[in-house]
Amino acid sequence: MGGAIALKIHFKQPTAWDGAALIAPLCKFADDMIPHWLVKQILIGIAKVFPKTKLVPQKEEVKENIYRDAKKRQLAPYNVLLYKDKPRLGTALELLKATQKLEQRLEEVSLPLLIMHGEADIITDPSASKALYEKAKVKDKKLCLYKDAFHTLLEGEPDETIFHVLGDLISWLDNHSSRKNKY
Repeated sequence: MGGAIALKIHFKQPTAWDGAALIAPLCKFADDMIPHWLVKQILIGIAKVFPKTKLVPQKEEVKENIYRDAKKRQLAPYNVLLYKDKPRLGTALELLKATQKLEQRLEEVSLPLLIMHGEADIITDPSASKALYEKAKVKDKKLCLYKDAFHTLLEGEPDETIFHVLGDLISWLDNHSSRKNKY
């Protein structure tokens, strides 16, 4: 959700930041993550009355496709930052609305961008990162797609992938920092 939040803030304050590094940004849900139209309409109706209800259908493969590294997947339940329950209907509805709005405004993005996404991510759609890269009006932008990588690029991948992602991030930050480190 961090990428969606960062972009929404950018739209409200376009000159507040000198750039953004987005990792698997939530610009759009993968099409197969969204329930059938009729189910979605029923859930939207229920969400208006019971927004805190945890009824959002969640595919079982989602749990298996957050962490690619099997050992790290086994440790995931101990991660206190990882939400382990079904999303609340109100939260899911707001996320859906936010991504639909973001998808319509990608061409308004005007700050330097580093967009990093796993090609095998089924949580957030890598094609949305590609669309962000193509549509953003800024010329200073870079898209890094990581073959076979899942959603959690900085913790759920094999170490070599994590180091590759961190290397790309540090390199971009070094190239975009206003003051070069002189230590």
